[in-house]
Parts: sequence; C-alpha cells; structure tokens
Amino acid sequence: MSGKYATETLDVDEGGIARAAQILRDGGLVAVPTETVYGLAARADSDAAVARIYRAKGRPSFNPLIVHVASLEQARSLAEISPEAEQLAARYWPGPLTLVLPRRRDAGLSAAVTAGLDTLALRMPSHPAMRLLLESTGLPIAAPSANRSGFISPTSPAHVLASLDGRIDAVLDGGECERGLESTIAAVRADGSVEVLRPGPIALEAGGSSGERIEAPGQLASHYAPGKPVRLDATQVAPDDFMIGFGSVQGDCTLSARGDLAEAAARLYACLHEGARSDKPRIAIAPIPERGIGIAINDRLRRAATPAD
Repeated sequence: MSGKYATETLDVDEGGIARAAQILRDGGLVAVPTETVYGLAARADSDAAVARIYRAKGRPSFNPLIVHVASLEQARSLAEISPEAEQLAARYWPGPLTLVLPRRRDAGLSAAVTAGLDTLALRMPSHPAMRLLLESTGLPIAAPSANRSGFISPTSPAHVLASLDGRIDAVLDGGECERGLESTIAAVRADGSVEVLRPGPIALEAGGSSGERIEAPGQLASHYAPGKPVRLDATQVAPDDFMIGFGSVQGDCTLSARGDLAEAAARLYACLHEGARSDKPRIAIAPIPERGIGIAINDRLRRAATPAD
C-alpha cells in the first residue's frame, strides 16, 4: 500500500476505548474527539510514537505539541505549576485551556514534544472519550489536531480521514466536536503574568503574544489553510467565490444565520472544509465581529488567508 495501512474506525464504547488505549500503549496513532477539535493522539513519553505524529502530519519539528493529562496531579509531575497557574487550572480545567509552563527536568517526555524548549504545553480536556482514554492508558498523551500540518483542523471523523486515512492506526468516532475551535493557549511567566499565545474559546484578561518565537501550536503565520485563496470581510460575492456567510450576509455555507458567534466557532472548520471541496477557486468570508470568541475566529481566518512561504 505504498507505506500506507488501513485506518480503523472505532466506536466510543468500552470495546472502542480499550482498542484505542492498546494502540496508544503500543506506540500507535489514534485520532480522538475532544471538545475543541479531533486530536492526533500518541503516548508523549515515547520518541518513536511522537515521531510518528510529526511524520503523519508533515509537521515542522520546531512546532511543539500539546500534552493532555487526566488530572492536576499528573500535570504536576510534568511541569512546574505556579500559584497563578494553579488558579487558572482550578477555574478552567477540565476544558479548552492550554497552559504553557516550565517543564520538569524529570518529566520523562519525548524531547520532540517540546521542540527543544524548556516549556511544556499542558491541557486537561473535558470530552468524555478523551478522558476515558487518558484514564485507561494512564499515560500523558500528545495530541495536535488530527490533520495534515497547516491545513484545516478536523471537527468530524470524515475531516480526519480526508487527510490522514492510511497514515494513522485508528479514528475514535465521537461525532461532531462541540466547540469546533482549538483551545486557548496561555503562557504563565515566571513573574506570574499571563500571556495569551493563541486565542480560543476561553477569553482571558492577559497580555497578547509578542510573536517573537514559536512557543505553542497555532502560532505560525500561515495555518488552517483550505488550499485556495481566502478573502476576508467580504460583503459582495464574485461568481468564482465560495461564500461563507454570517448573520445577514448569506453564503453557500453559513456560520450562523442568527449571528451567534459560538455557533460560528463550532461551524468554522466544517464550512472551510466544504469550501475546500467546492469547485469554486476562491473562498470569501463575511465579516466576523472582533469580540468574544469572534477574536479567536478572526485569528484562525487571518492565518487561513495568509499564503504559505
């Protein structure tokens, strides 16, 4: 099969979780639903397993991974958690918040997880399937989005298979993701200050990223790309546009006809996938208000519209 192999589809039941857990323990790759997007899971303590993530995604080696944990106790064994970080974890975990923290020297993780940095990105997810998998394996799980690097993030099993079928061992089918937008990433600095590296579903009162270096996923200028030109803040539709609408601006695919930003976030990647599959050569997207989760939506859209180097 030219280096490819069959990708299993597993149900989210006792048998499916057990099978997925065994694949991970054996060093394999499983696409797993979270409350944000599907993640490409591998055991984070194995060099060989983490290397498979990078190969399957075609991911740059300088782009670190998020490690998912089942508990705050497990997080403490991997990173130095300051009182400020403890407060954020107590408020938002489990949930769509990733904390970038100083890595413990005895964490026992693959060096590739942190891409050579002294910090580690940690998240405690709330999705029942991912939590069951974490508890079943007892392992820290590295899980970037389950798609080819730089392309549209997946919010359904079909999205995963569109780019990774034959490259990974299995997909745990949990249906559509609830949030549809990747986690907020925040770095907790040594002085206790908090810096948002990637906006997401959780809005924090914190400083923005300086952008001087890549410390976490989703910071590349060109990302979430549908493979064709993207025009933002469009109110008029050209004949060769696939229009993604919002509110009063109608489209071939509409993020939210009622102008609901949470609904728009949940539908964003599904609409981008539909636009990528269409026979129209360009994608136009209606204006999205720059407030609340609209800030995160616009962050993803600006990166999707930025041409790759």
